[in-house]
This record gives sequence, C-alpha cells and structure tokens, in this order.
Amino acid sequence: MRIALHTKLKPGAEAAYEAAHRAVPAELVAAIKEAGATSWTIWRSGTDLFHVIDCAAYDLLLGRLAGLPVNVAWQSRINEYLEGTHDYSATGADAALPVVWELNPAGDADE
Repeated sequence: MRIALHTKLKPGAEAAYEAAHRAVPAELVAAIKEAGATSWTIWRSGTDLFHVIDCAAYDLLLGRLAGLPVNVAWQSRINEYLEGTHDYSATGADAALPVVWELNPAGDADE
C-alpha cells in the first residue's frame, strides 16, 4: 500500500529538520525496513512536509515502530521541530491523506 501524510514544521525549523534527515541513524533505517516499509520519501514546501510511504500495512508499520528505542529516540529529536507529534495509535494510522486522483500503472486514469 502507498500512503501520503502531511505534517508541519515549526517556523524556523526547516534547516535543522533537513540537517537531521541528512544523518538518519542506520539502525533506524533498518528498523523502518524491518517494520515493513519499502520506501519513504519526504518533500518540504515551506513548513509543510509531505510524506509518501510504501508498506504492506501502515497500521502494522506504526505498531512495530512505536516502542522501539531507536524510533522513540528519533521521534523525541524530530518532535522538537514539528508542530505536532506523530500519533502511533489506530487514529494516527487513519491520518493518511485521501487519494483524489491517480495515474494507474497501465497509463490510464483510474475511474
């Protein structure tokens, strides 16, 4: 499954947030992959962050990452830059942006 998320940075945190992501711990990357993510991309426009995650099931991904010490430490660090914290509950798993339109692999618009 592919999901998209929208999060917001605190004003002025852009450079620090990007610097942190230039040094994501290898242990965290391994944990994210082991939890079921096959790719995760983050785009930034001003203070708006847009994430696209490919995984088997987003709720399972969150459940597997929620209590891992490496993820807890990372979230603590990253939350300094965000306007809100990431919700690892079932409610957070439902926070994905709704799909409005998609070009399907065959090249035709989904109807």
